[in-house]
Amino acid sequence: MFATQLLFYGLPWVSWNGRQAVLFDLIQRKFYIFGLVLWPQDVIYLTLLLILSALALFLFTAIAGRLFCGYACPQTVYTEIFMWIERKVEGDRFARIRLDGEEWPWGLRKWRLKITKHFLWLLIAFWTGFTFIGYFTPIETLAVAILHLSLGPWQTFWLCFYSFATWGNAGFMREQVCKYMCPYARFQSVMVDKDTFLVTYDKVRGEPRGSRSKSVDHETLGLGDCVDCSICVQVCPTGIDIRDGLQYMCIGCGACIDACDQVMEKVEYPKGLIRYTTERAIEDKETNQSAIRHILRPRVLIYIAFITVLTSAFMISLVTRNPLRVDVMRDRGALAREVDGVRIENIYRIQIMNASENNMNVELKASGLSDLRILNSQGQVVTDVEVGPASNLLIPVKVSTTVGAHEPGNYPIHFDVIGHERSGNELITRTRDEKSSFIVPR
Repeated sequence: MFATQLLFYGLPWVSWNGRQAVLFDLIQRKFYIFGLVLWPQDVIYLTLLLILSALALFLFTAIAGRLFCGYACPQTVYTEIFMWIERKVEGDRFARIRLDGEEWPWGLRKWRLKITKHFLWLLIAFWTGFTFIGYFTPIETLAVAILHLSLGPWQTFWLCFYSFATWGNAGFMREQVCKYMCPYARFQSVMVDKDTFLVTYDKVRGEPRGSRSKSVDHETLGLGDCVDCSICVQVCPTGIDIRDGLQYMCIGCGACIDACDQVMEKVEYPKGLIRYTTERAIEDKETNQSAIRHILRPRVLIYIAFITVLTSAFMISLVTRNPLRVDVMRDRGALAREVDGVRIENIYRIQIMNASENNMNVELKASGLSDLRILNSQGQVVTDVEVGPASNLLIPVKVSTTVGAHEPGNYPIHFDVIGHERSGNELITRTRDEKSSFIVPR
């Protein structure tokens, strides 16, 4: 839990090459992930990341059930944080029941405890909303805007929305989100089998359950190890009875395991009446060490194979990715024209995108017909342009050839674009070849 929160709250403050290391800039339509700059044309990478995330979730579920829900899901994490604050401010469960009861009137102490609790809740909720927005707006700029009360309307709306959502979900709705709103709980049963490690009650050992004196041999009474104290139900965040078997509302947090182990210690029974194990291990009376042998089964191997293939494709694509992007568009308003009876011109718009973190000097050449020249709007020959890091440049150009050198018609031509960037002491050359057409009028 601490690792996920440290990552979430700390990552927006990490700098990389003078900018925020992780920033999803929707306005400029660029995603920055450390040294990687992704444009809308790179949507395939986002798609692959989403597919890999889904497959990883399926893999973890097949191996250990709702591991994500119990230890990494924001709803679980923030509910735990809010409940920890509640315990520190108002006391344990029995103290809170007394505080909220009719016998405790609304006096100064009660108001102070309630206000303190909600103030701390709102403080964490606000910081969570602020951090979340900081992934889409430079967080340092956002912090300055908050201090000067100069937030824009959309920033204000989303800050309030996420703060209120965190406060409401973690402070009030809590397990109701897991039980009624989360779709993952509804289809997790299709991803688990007899060899999935789950929070499991050992019915063979625990039944028949019943209360007994510690000094009495429960086996002579025909009882199992379960003393029927219901502590497992009391500590469960979703309020289920794990002794009734696997239920979709179980988030795999293990709270019932810790509580039951404490009871087993008190009555001097072996721990593990409720534990992480598999259905097959319970039926065959295997130890967890024996159950681990069944982890690498066909379902898991298929998930691992898919993840390996997609991860390899993703990494190879990133390593071989050309940061120089070129798009050539004809000007449809003026297909071709003759200038001073000497040259024939076609007009184009060339968009050059530099997805690297370095300045790029870009050479422009045209080939496919004799005596092709690239001119700017002032009629000057264009040989190269400068494109800044993580930026794009749109330039209108005229491509011309000599009148009479070619018969009237539509001819294929090529724009040869060569980019040079310096990374440290190394000069890196990138190339692009874009096809277009040149019209010679009658």
